[in-house]
Amino acid sequence: MKFRLSNRLFGVVAVILSGVLGPACTRQEDHSEATVIKRDPVISERIARDEAFRSGPDSPIPMKDRNSFQKLEYYPVNESLKFSVRLNRYSRPKQVRLGTNTGEIRSGLCYGFFEFVVDGQSCRLQVYRLDDVAGSGGPNLFIPFRDATSGSETYAPGRYIDLAENTSGIYELDFNRAYNPYCAYNSEYSCPFPPEENTLPVSIRAGEKKYSR
Repeated sequence: MKFRLSNRLFGVVAVILSGVLGPACTRQEDHSEATVIKRDPVISERIARDEAFRSGPDSPIPMKDRNSFQKLEYYPVNESLKFSVRLNRYSRPKQVRLGTNTGEIRSGLCYGFFEFVVDGQSCRLQVYRLDDVAGSGGPNLFIPFRDATSGSETYAPGRYIDLAENTSGIYELDFNRAYNPYCAYNSEYSCPFPPEENTLPVSIRAGEKKYSR
């Protein structure tokens, strides 16, 4: 059984352009599509992810479907669904056991929670750290969730957001980076289900949509 928590097969593509202009020169703004893509890290990540899914060695797309795979579907980037939030840490994080699509159990900690407001409604998401996830960049926070789009516009079992833990306690909770677990593309992967307490009462129309083969 393959265990895979994150779909991050790539790093953010960074394009840095530098130039020196004389005092009489002016810079003309470039609003071309290619330039907008370079300036938006979310769009750059999506392009890189599509490429990794098409031909990467760790792609979750079954080999028989690779030739027909074109790209994943996303909502347009929605800046109103990006929040600066504080992690409300529990003084004594409790042990949790999360069920998966394969019947396996994933263990970890319920570490704290985020609070934010969407369309005038107060929302709360529990934040977890799973025991069996090895990361090279230090501890990661795992935020699995469902919302009012789950099962219709987005993957029915739910979507994920990953965040690198920091010392400030302030995080960018960006739903534009919400992604489907690998089991959305390939049943060989074992993916934890979002707990009932992480079902949001609102529609989160940001991030990845339902995968259509």
